[in-house]
Amino acid sequence: MSTAAAADAGAPPKGKKKLIIIVVAVLLLLALAGGGLLMMKKKAHAAEEGDDADAEQATPAKAAKHDPKAVPTFVPLDAFTVNLADRDAERYAQVGITLEVDDPHVGDQIKQYMPAIRNNILLALADKTAAQLMERDGKTKLAEQIRREASRAMGYEVEDPDDEDEGDDASKAKAKKKRRKSRKAEALPISAVHFSNFIIQ
Repeated sequence: MSTAAAADAGAPPKGKKKLIIIVVAVLLLLALAGGGLLMMKKKAHAAEEGDDADAEQATPAKAAKHDPKAVPTFVPLDAFTVNLADRDAERYAQVGITLEVDDPHVGDQIKQYMPAIRNNILLALADKTAAQLMERDGKTKLAEQIRREASRAMGYEVEDPDDEDEGDDASKAKAKKKRRKSRKAEALPISAVHFSNFIIQ
């Protein structure tokens, strides 16, 4: 009797161990299934972002979206003072420029290319007249031209928007397709150009 009682007393802990093992196994399966769902959602979200990026590249007129958590790097340039291209009077502009880049390493690279960048920006400014720079649209176009010229000085291949006006429809279509490919292959290192001051006299 004492042996049977001892056997009965030992049986319940084995049942509890099995129950614990089953509960742990079920929890592990639930955790794995949840992790799998989370991974699938992340992949779907990444694919959607990739589609959005392709759509943005296909329509360059759209403004690039900035991640508010990613702080950009700003590279201020020394102020530019340049004679403008006005023929009727001597006009000059004094312009303060800050380049915005997403990657801090590009900020260091800009400093290395500074003489070439300043040269290209000075040439771009000297081609403008006071009338062109007085209007907001003129300043916006200048900012985009500075972005292209600074990138070109750093060794990036940059297409000029004026090229699409020349030639027949077939050559325009070819040039447009080539520009689209080059945009996908190599984005410009400078994301924006900001003016800190803009004086025309």
